[in-house]
Amino acid sequence: MLTPARRGLPGLARSLEQLPTAIVFLAVPDAALSSVAERLAEAGGRIPGTVAFVHLSGAQQLNALDPLGVKHPVGSFHPLQSFPEARPPASLHSVVIGIDASSPALLRRLAALARALGARPKRVTDSQRGLYHAAAVFASNYVDVLLAVAVKLLRQAGWSEKEATAALLPLTEGMLETVRKSGPVRALTGPVRRGDVNTVERHLAALSGLPIAEQYRMLGLIALEIAAEAGLEPASAERVRRALTQVAATRRRRGR
Repeated sequence: MLTPARRGLPGLARSLEQLPTAIVFLAVPDAALSSVAERLAEAGGRIPGTVAFVHLSGAQQLNALDPLGVKHPVGSFHPLQSFPEARPPASLHSVVIGIDASSPALLRRLAALARALGARPKRVTDSQRGLYHAAAVFASNYVDVLLAVAVKLLRQAGWSEKEATAALLPLTEGMLETVRKSGPVRALTGPVRRGDVNTVERHLAALSGLPIAEQYRMLGLIALEIAAEAGLEPASAERVRRALTQVAATRRRRGR
């Protein structure tokens, strides 16, 4: 049984742990992180060892700050949000911020800072960072890419860019709201989810000769996996799979 003095040891150890006296955030491009860290490390004793350095990259690991990590605590602080233009701090409300640090004290400071901004801190270790940032790209950048493709298709059908964007955005926003309420599996709708092979074939015919046709097939096969998880019967799923892979298989046979 621990005495009161022994029960207080963990708290005492935390209080004795060297706390960062200041945090310097390195808001520089990813490619410049290592060189900036090297230049700062060259300052030597002019910067106290209790000063922490934190980068804002989602993709870079802590080792990007290795030149500084010899003497200083280092960390990462990455809002899971896009910033195409300047935004006020209030825009971070409820946003997840991926954090990591070389010391427990700095990790706690970064978590507290995230909460002070109204955000939600989540530790993202070096081993998780590649998948973490790839997921962010899919959820943000590639959604924009797919919308750009959809707008382009409607423009080929004779719509203006303004008309196409105005028509498609409510569709996308409605889907995102359903994902928010029910998750991505239950939010999936459309011909693949229904097993509507005839509509899939009509789409492929309309896209025939366009580069996007292969992307439609690839995304359709991914959607088919989600549809199966959502309950699409195997026979319908197989018919859709054959429609999505038929031309690709024919091309492979011709190439032999």
